Amino acid sequence: MEIRIREVEPADRQGWCRLRALLWPDQSPQEHAAELADWEQEGVLPVTFVAEETGGELVGFLEMALRNHAPGCQSSPVPFLEGWFVLESHRGQGIGALLLEMAERWAVANGYHELASDSLIDNALSEAAHLAAGFTEVERLICWRKSLRDRSA
Repeated sequence: MEIRIREVEPADRQGWCRLRALLWPDQSPQEHAAELADWEQEGVLPVTFVAEETGGELVGFLEMALRNHAPGCQSSPVPFLEGWFVLESHRGQGIGALLLEMAERWAVANGYHELASDSLIDNALSEAAHLAAGFTEVERLICWRKSLRDRSA
């Protein structure tokens, strides 16, 4: 099996949305497609790289957006890994590292000198991947929410 890492293309939309739905299952592939269409119309599509298997199947992706601020970073804007995913059947083969390497090359070529990312506090797989890739943990955060729907005015 040979894997090619490249920038996402319009013809990849269906496969990209399928992978996005596996990483973020709160939305269906169709909802992800609608979100991407909205971003495309606004001109804010993330910088995205895909891992393509021989035969054309997408087996991984990495999405990056520019954020004005990221914890622990000194530069602004900073490329931020919004999504980094490889199919479970293809993990442990270096595909995630190749996607990250492509993102790093893009960042350096575009004048950036640091990357940022995050992961859920209980996502041990993501934490291990970030540490193996050379990221340094800069903070831990628990986010809180309180609904005010039932509160009288």
